[in-house]
Amino acid sequence: MNTLHRRDVLRLGLLASASAVLAGCGVPLTRVPERLNALAVAAPGISGCATWLAQPAKSPIVLLAARPTRILVHHTASANTTDLSQAQAFSLARSIQQSHFSRGWIDTGQQFTVSRGGYVLEGRHRSLEAAQGGTQHVQGAHCDGQNDVAVGIENEGTYMTVSPPAGQYGALVGLCAWLCQQYGIPATELYGHRDFNSTDCPGDVLYAKLPQLRADVAARLGVQVRIWPTTKTGMTGERVRSAQRLLIAAGQTLTADGSYGSGTASAVSAFQSGAGLTPDGLIGSATWERLIRTVRQGDSGPAVQAAQGQLAARGYAVTVDGAFGPATESAVKSFQASRNLTADGIVGPNTWLALES
Repeated sequence: MNTLHRRDVLRLGLLASASAVLAGCGVPLTRVPERLNALAVAAPGISGCATWLAQPAKSPIVLLAARPTRILVHHTASANTTDLSQAQAFSLARSIQQSHFSRGWIDTGQQFTVSRGGYVLEGRHRSLEAAQGGTQHVQGAHCDGQNDVAVGIENEGTYMTVSPPAGQYGALVGLCAWLCQQYGIPATELYGHRDFNSTDCPGDVLYAKLPQLRADVAARLGVQVRIWPTTKTGMTGERVRSAQRLLIAAGQTLTADGSYGSGTASAVSAFQSGAGLTPDGLIGSATWERLIRTVRQGDSGPAVQAAQGQLAARGYAVTVDGAFGPATESAVKSFQASRNLTADGIVGPNTWLALES
């Protein structure tokens, strides 16, 4: 499989101009049907490979029978050009393909590209055809470990310190919503390249906008979702410790030390496999939704400890002993009231979300 190593591309100095460049979705609260085509999300205008004069792929495109399960957002790490024309978008697409050819790849690595002017283009050949059908996925080369399961979307520009133009962001929302509809991908299953590989992509600012992107895509789809914080290898703190305790409550063996290392990632992957999720070792919305469990007065165990630990970290007078007694219930009610939640003293999904966010 061809894989994309963005850091190598960045080191090669392919970013001298906007045309010499590149390189590189939780669970809805309502059931996601096999396909969401019945929803009123119109297909965006997408310029296919023939339209922007792509060269033929160097080898046959691999068309996978399984649908993708998530969308990955990238930035091209190129200049933030002020040329917002369609001509610039087409030139960008051609230069991306040539840069990928020069590195030995069979074609453009990502499935789709969004220009700063808001033009949406097909990247790798047959990606548009596959998405229109909604049952197949073109194997990409945009993120190691994710090319068989994720649709890659490149966004023209560098978004470490600035946001994408409004037109580009709006086009990204529309494209993501349509792809979610076509493939039945939950709106929360939108991630950044850096969630899975060691890279700055898609830039600090664009990455920070991903929770808003998930919410905007959900709104476009007309569904309600809980948007959980992505938790992954390298992180530390009470949220990690809480997740570890919930994993222990689910039968996994690990230490709740608040450090997300390889042991935690392995436990997450094992839990995901048992829950029918992609075992990637990353706790996104889909994993959080299955990991949490409602706890209330009279309950005991690691899941109660997880809630108590979050409350204690926020300054509430609770003992993290795993026993849900009156003091814990009182703290839960106080926390719920502070977040405008129903103060019933029960730690259910919405209270868990508030505690973990």
